[in-house]
Amino acid sequence: MRLLVQPDEGVRALVKGITNATRRIEIVIFRFDQRGIELALANAVTRGVSVHALVAHTNRAGEENLRRLEMRLLEAGVTVSRTAGDLERYHGKLMLVDGRELYLLAFNWTYTDIEHSRSFGVVTRSPTLIREVERLFEADAARLPYELCPDNLVVSPVNARKLLTSFLKGAKQGLIIYDPKISDPAMIGLIEERSRAGVEIKILGRMTRRIPGLAVHKLASLRLHTRTMVRDGTLAFVGSQSLRAVELDSRREVGVIFRDSRVVARLVQTFREDWSVVQQTAQQTENDTPVGKVARRVARLVTKDLPQVAPVLNGAVKEFVGSAIDVELNPDEVEAVVKGAVKKAVKEVVSDMVQEVVEEDQETAQ
Repeated sequence: MRLLVQPDEGVRALVKGITNATRRIEIVIFRFDQRGIELALANAVTRGVSVHALVAHTNRAGEENLRRLEMRLLEAGVTVSRTAGDLERYHGKLMLVDGRELYLLAFNWTYTDIEHSRSFGVVTRSPTLIREVERLFEADAARLPYELCPDNLVVSPVNARKLLTSFLKGAKQGLIIYDPKISDPAMIGLIEERSRAGVEIKILGRMTRRIPGLAVHKLASLRLHTRTMVRDGTLAFVGSQSLRAVELDSRREVGVIFRDSRVVARLVQTFREDWSVVQQTAQQTENDTPVGKVARRVARLVTKDLPQVAPVLNGAVKEFVGSAIDVELNPDEVEAVVKGAVKKAVKEVVSDMVQEVVEEDQETAQ
């Protein structure tokens, strides 16, 4: 088994896996904007590789992009299926290569998830897991029921609650968790019970209910987009399901529980490094000046009120170049320009505010 650590790994391993395919590729897509991966899939088709993409029927604010992706894949010769609408969302992310290698991911096939987020994926050649994921893919592609799966393949809503409940209950010494939002009452209750039993628990992410004595911190410096746990330093879970009722009981989510010692050790090491950064950031915050605290508060308010970037960017492109022209945008260049524009706008606002204060002081003095 191999571990993919994002953003360190980037798209290299994913593109390499597609490039090495000789017979067939099955890929499940929830979100997708990685042009390099799309080109690799198209090139695989030209080599005679059978490529079958199972695309989510919907995602939040991105259904139009999914339909355009389907059309591009079809034009490239990819077989495209769409998930059914029986579950609230099809949120799994995985790829099978030649029936011998499984890429099971906590991140989407997107620039943001791969290049700017802490996330993980595992690559395995376990025959048992591959056979079962093939069966899951075939069932979902054909919109047929899927019911049975082995005890280390975590599939929502089939067995996720049962297996992850057992995972938490089994913690005896330590539990580390990456999770953007833990909100399921039963899972929070289990975490609290294990904490009271003396298990050392550290969480990077967010939990909707505070537990006295339990350390929960937001990830510093990176966006968090993984659902990962390690129990007692020996057993790990990596997947797409958070400890939320909707992701355990109402959506298609896929994860895996495993004991590979090298992979588990690297997960623990990465968590410790991220935890250390959080601790350092917290210390700096405590020692920060009033100006720094005010600046961070303003930044949080500004970002909270910002609209979704993708629709704004899409509208800007159409406004300036027209909808009929296919424009390739370099993500790094766009990011740099946007940062510059935001800095300029903020500087202008601050300058105006300072000027207002000066004028008010002058009027008061008169």
